[in-house]
Amino acid sequence: MKSDVEELSPTRIRLTIEVPFAELKPNLDKAYREVARQVRVPGFRPGHVPPRVIDARIGRGAVLEQAVNDAVPELYSKAMSEHDMVPLSQPEVEVTRLDDGTELAFTAEVDVRPRFDLPDLDALSATVENADVDPDQVEEYLGALRERFASLRTVDRPAESGDFVSIDLAATVDGTAVEDAQTTGYSYEVGSESMLDGLDAALAGMTAGATRTFAAELAGGSAAGKMADVQVTVNSVKVKDLPELDDEFAQSASEFDTIGELRASTRRQLEAVRKAGQAGQARQRVLDGLIDQLDIPLPDGVLSAEVDHRRHSLQDQLRRAGLTMQAYLESASTTEAKIEEDFLADARRSVKAGFILDKVAEQEDIKVTPEELSAYVTEQAYRMGVAPDELARQLTDNGQLPAVAADVLRSNALAWLAQHARVADEAGRTVDLSASAGAEAADDDEPDDREPDDGAADGADEDAGAGGTGDS
Repeated sequence: MKSDVEELSPTRIRLTIEVPFAELKPNLDKAYREVARQVRVPGFRPGHVPPRVIDARIGRGAVLEQAVNDAVPELYSKAMSEHDMVPLSQPEVEVTRLDDGTELAFTAEVDVRPRFDLPDLDALSATVENADVDPDQVEEYLGALRERFASLRTVDRPAESGDFVSIDLAATVDGTAVEDAQTTGYSYEVGSESMLDGLDAALAGMTAGATRTFAAELAGGSAAGKMADVQVTVNSVKVKDLPELDDEFAQSASEFDTIGELRASTRRQLEAVRKAGQAGQARQRVLDGLIDQLDIPLPDGVLSAEVDHRRHSLQDQLRRAGLTMQAYLESASTTEAKIEEDFLADARRSVKAGFILDKVAEQEDIKVTPEELSAYVTEQAYRMGVAPDELARQLTDNGQLPAVAADVLRSNALAWLAQHARVADEAGRTVDLSASAGAEAADDDEPDDREPDDGAADGADEDAGAGGTGDS
């Protein structure tokens, strides 16, 4: 076999492949066997019809077509490997010459992974946020914990902002009751402005048993968007009693005997969360540095597929939420043009990140172990609420396991980059990511009300799993 490569662009090639007919003999023999099993010729058992009889009865052309269709994918893959090309799409194949007994020639146009060189990976660096936790942050967490253990106490006085009231609501439009705008015994925090406009003003100063009527535009239901007269009746007024931050609270809210022990544990747990965030930030920021540093040509076809994926994902989310695109645009104060612009920018970054991580994995000989693949599938199955064996079977049956392995490989490459970079916090202190990794895998002792530092870990994982850049 002889093959030549013509570079149509930095991300697209045309292969020209010429094959002596003798090399097609295995494919021809296979084609004759398959045709012999399918045809019925008097005097011959199924599967035992000689080639000369098939040529006479069926025609040599049908056999040649089947043999070529069988041979081309293997020949194409062999040529791609010989030229060290990684395909990104299905090839467009054209048979240019088929001389029976002499030669087969065909071309294949395909998008390929662009060639580029990585910088010195040992020189990579990143700055992450400090993991220090100050006393105010500890008290903020403990304050949230107090809120969870608060109790409501009935008071005999007019309602004030911050009070909790039990109310009945009844709306009418033009004197007619709106059936789906009636409720009884609803618990509401005065001043939260989380319900109808005008409700908080109406409730101010009301006592248990009092009734008032105010005008409001209904936000949902059969009369959504219409002005209504809303009657509110207060059943009770309650205040929130927060427990004291003392040893008794520590014993009821945790496994600790004293408030001092609870404070110390909270500080350690918050520091563990922030250290885990440092690991995610390091991955994200090292990758960001490489993305900004490298100028990599990106194939239009792959970018279009990535944009389509994001567009369809948004449409699915809106459909599940029962929203129209116009309603979403108004609520987000944006336009379709701006969304498309953001989709393209995100797709460019994602595809570029995928190319970089693939190159790192290849250059540094990073692999995926069966245990890592199994752990990933198990984690995804847990998130989806299905059995791991069932998900693994689905991925295998749908041919998606190689794509899953590619995602895990990119995650491994991203972790490798962060581990080999010089990482320091904003105070200039060296950050030990091995310790951060341990914190990232911390158990359920972590505070429940914690907030992520900046979402960096999620962003890194998304880039690590960038679609559209794997082998086709």
